[in-house]
Amino acid sequence: MSRARAAVFGMAALLGLYLVVVLGYALRLIVDAQVVVQAMGWALIVFPVLGLWALAVELRFGFRAQSLARRLEAEGGLPDDSLPSRVSGRVERAAADEIFERYALGVRENPQSWAHWFRLGLAYDASRDRRRARWAMRAAIRLAHAGAQANDAAADDAPAAGSTSPPSA
Repeated sequence: MSRARAAVFGMAALLGLYLVVVLGYALRLIVDAQVVVQAMGWALIVFPVLGLWALAVELRFGFRAQSLARRLEAEGGLPDDSLPSRVSGRVERAAADEIFERYALGVRENPQSWAHWFRLGLAYDASRDRRRARWAMRAAIRLAHAGAQANDAAADDAPAAGSTSPPSA
């Protein structure tokens, strides 16, 4: 397990522990006679639930992006650009911006390709534009998911092996 994945699971476990403790405290506040104390108890329930929802959304995004990365790697489609980097390991901004144009052109030419959007997300990330990187990754995830659903629908509509008649309506 990678360090990043271990950190994610560690943070999720800490959030779970936090939610259990806060929920217990919130329930004590909700049964209090004072309205202000009850309101604080409800707030202690609502805000951690929002935090849990945000964590779930981020974990889902991370797992889906990682799945697409593995899929693209298996297909040999991950960029193998060896960009110059600083001593810290960060990619030189000028080199990242230069390669970004190539991936942006790929998306313009193939707007329905999840792989092109994924590579564009990697280019945005190398250019240190995290907001657009996440946007491009979300587009890649959405397109890959839509493609998988289309493949499933096509498989459902395909005739069975050895069948020569069209599916019944």
